[in-house]
Amino acid sequence: MKQSREIVHLAREIRSRLDQLSAPNTAVVRAIRRDFSHQIASAAPESVIQLALHLLDEDSDLLRFFSYELVSHHKLAFEQLTMDDLLKLGRALNSWSSVDCFAMYLSGPMWANGRLSDKTIATWARSEDRWWRRTALVSTVALGWRGSPDDLLKVEKICALLAADPDDLVVKALSWALREVAKKHPKEARAFLTAHKHALAARVIREVNNKLTTGLKTPRSSTRKA
Repeated sequence: MKQSREIVHLAREIRSRLDQLSAPNTAVVRAIRRDFSHQIASAAPESVIQLALHLLDEDSDLLRFFSYELVSHHKLAFEQLTMDDLLKLGRALNSWSSVDCFAMYLSGPMWANGRLSDKTIATWARSEDRWWRRTALVSTVALGWRGSPDDLLKVEKICALLAADPDDLVVKALSWALREVAKKHPKEARAFLTAHKHALAARVIREVNNKLTTGLKTPRSSTRKA
């Protein structure tokens, strides 16, 4: 893995394996990723990161998913991932799936581990680019899972920055972030809805309230018996 030609060879092999899939789904793609994770288990962290970046040379959500998982599941590569590396891996984010993979596997965990600053996430939240605003919100999910008081304050600050954002993809991410808060901290989720009710989209209020009252984003409709 030390030689760039080895990285190119592995990237070519990965693309070939994925191209052979007639109907790629998460389970099948992840099984292939595990095979390659096993192959590179002892590789230098910088080589794993370079492989992931090489896979991003093509505009493919499938390859993004694969590259982000490679880094996420290589302990040393993830631990040594720098801010510069992260931004390179996040270049040209242009779909909800690419954003969500990036935020769930990389930026969110890095933020939760204290390796990504609150200021950086807030800067993304204020971006003119809808994809970075969504990234900021999806990154809060890693903190929402942990749910400490400090984490909640950080999540609430990012959600407040985007409470009035009209973009549908941002609205959906805001609902997701607040529903994660509602799982462990319903009181705080209700308080946020009350404090920002005049700014929040109806969808956010509806889905978060549904989560609080039924445990589901969209309750199943009941059918009457004749």
